[in-house]
Amino acid sequence: MEVILLERIEKLGQMGDVVKVKPGFARNFLLPQKKALRANKDNLAFFEKQRTQLEAINLKRRDEAQAVAAKMEGLKVLMVRQAGEGGQLYGSVSGRDVAEAVKAAGYTIERNQVNLESPIKTLGSYPVRVALHPEVSVLVTVTVARSQEEAERAAAAAVETEAEAEVEVEATEEVAEIEAEDEVEATEAEETPEA
Repeated sequence: MEVILLERIEKLGQMGDVVKVKPGFARNFLLPQKKALRANKDNLAFFEKQRTQLEAINLKRRDEAQAVAAKMEGLKVLMVRQAGEGGQLYGSVSGRDVAEAVKAAGYTIERNQVNLESPIKTLGSYPVRVALHPEVSVLVTVTVARSQEEAERAAAAAVETEAEAEVEVEATEEVAEIEAEDEVEATEAEETPEA
């Protein structure tokens, strides 16, 4: 079935594209959510009339989403869950749980905006993508821990690890610079003819 997209759909196309999709996807998702129109002459004419208006609405929504994304940048949420000795959770953390934690942090999002590949089933920190608009998304760090204190210890350890990694990278760069200078000096010494 061919449809005209009314907004950008990830891995499908941009607004105004005529794309071929499976009938069930169109019938059950795209058409009821008003994300697409059936591709026929009447709908193509209607879309072309409404195109500038739809683009203006999309631009306004995208700008609002970018403003919220700027505020949400670097957001970290903590989820306290019961877990076994090996760090395996008794249950899991789903997109709904992440959406509720982000709401508790003061941002309004729906659970369908949380793009969680699979439920979180172990303790630790995980980057989770939140799509505020089809063209705007932000990474939220979700930390799953047994208690508030454990999460704070893990965060402190992560900061120390990052600092150590930065020092190590700087040291590696300095060594590389010194080796490059030695090579240049050796090359110049070889090129200089002996008298």
